[in-house]
Amino acid sequence: MPDVNVFRVNVEYEAHSPEGYQCGEAPAGSAAGGKDITVRLYELPSGQSLCPYHYEYEEEWLLVLDGDVLVRSPNGEAAAARGELRCFPAGPAGAHKVTNRSEAPARVLMWSSSREPAVAVYPDSDKIGVWPPNPDDRVMLRRADGQVDYWDEEV
Repeated sequence: MPDVNVFRVNVEYEAHSPEGYQCGEAPAGSAAGGKDITVRLYELPSGQSLCPYHYEYEEEWLLVLDGDVLVRSPNGEAAAARGELRCFPAGPAGAHKVTNRSEAPARVLMWSSSREPAVAVYPDSDKIGVWPPNPDDRVMLRRADGQVDYWDEEV
């Protein structure tokens, strides 16, 4: 099994991420040989968030490795400092958003079982994303725009 040091691994930034969500990522779990648990390392520059406020239908975990972040949850916002561990339960009670409001970069580790198909709900924008293994079947829809009857257009 390969070793991965989360304090030295290089993260990659996606060029298409909008302002406010520009963070680096490294697939630490798969780099270490993992298959059943998804473990990702994120580097958040000052003022950037990991992703929009959302919840999934699987438990997710956060460990702050370096820096200070602000975690939004259904209970409000709370600071999380180096070494703090948080669990986000499956469903609406586990909604969360991680933001670096400090001046220095922050590094966090997040993990979950991340089985496909995966579903994420974004309460602020009223969207639902569905990620099955086939990329051609992935969708992001706004709930208000997308509800159809089960039998719609079926023969």
